[in-house]
Amino acid sequence: MSSHRLDAAPDTVHWGYFSSELQPRLTIDSGDVVTISAVSGGPEILPGAPLIVPPVQQAIHQQVTTKMIPGHIMTGPVAVRGAQKGDVLQIDIEQIEPLTDWAYHLIKPLVGALPLDFEERRLIHLTLDADRQSWRLPWGQKVPYAPFFGVMGVAPPAGWGTIGSLPPRQNGGNIDNRELMAGSTLYLPVFADGALFSVGDGHGAQSDGEIGMACETGLVGTFRLTVRKDMSLEWPMAETATHMMTMASDVDLDNCVTTALRSMLDLVVSRTSLDRYQAYALMNLVAELRITQVANGDKGVHCMMNKTYLSAR
Repeated sequence: MSSHRLDAAPDTVHWGYFSSELQPRLTIDSGDVVTISAVSGGPEILPGAPLIVPPVQQAIHQQVTTKMIPGHIMTGPVAVRGAQKGDVLQIDIEQIEPLTDWAYHLIKPLVGALPLDFEERRLIHLTLDADRQSWRLPWGQKVPYAPFFGVMGVAPPAGWGTIGSLPPRQNGGNIDNRELMAGSTLYLPVFADGALFSVGDGHGAQSDGEIGMACETGLVGTFRLTVRKDMSLEWPMAETATHMMTMASDVDLDNCVTTALRSMLDLVVSRTSLDRYQAYALMNLVAELRITQVANGDKGVHCMMNKTYLSAR
């Protein structure tokens, strides 16, 4: 197994969109580890001194001309040899580190769960404490440092063409699931040769359910990318040290719930000797149904089951 690095730069990012036509910026073997840095935010949010912005971020702003606004600056894609349509890409998130000690948060009209409650645009900047345990808000309060990537996705089906990065979809993308921290694993269905994995939208902290914009920042992630030909998925799935997680997104929150629950029901049946009625009864007693995010137009839901209930019996 080999290790690779891909840093955000004008020639290694795509801004605001996914497409199966994107050319890979790096090609690796299945099982290899890749470290990827990503920046967040356009030129309108950059702070002044003494806050320090990665110089590459300004270069990206100046040199990248093809972009879909609003949208995320994503590093990639990374192609994984052997990945084909119908496979699953396993993304083991091994480590997440800060790229910068600066972050921003923006409230503006028509955005988030309360789109009509705020008439003015208000931007704030946050700083990461030296011990990297918390973010300091401008008025002095602190919130815990809890980094994860809001966007992790593969290329969409070719028939979808070029799609914006804002709504989460079956190819992943702007999932905004704060459970996907270092030590967790994300599984994405593959729709194009090479899978074409991209990452961005670094979050330093986020509300449970993402009611609006998160603490947006630059991050460096280390990922092990493995092609799984023994798996098949319609929607993203994930696991933590303790739980399995099924996910869904849709403009209708009820549809998200239905899809996430049915996916978990399928998973429980496949991993145990329970029939569908028994599995659903078990879920009724111990499943954890959570709102992933409500800020991105298409909303998200994830269903979690402790792995102790998924051993064959």
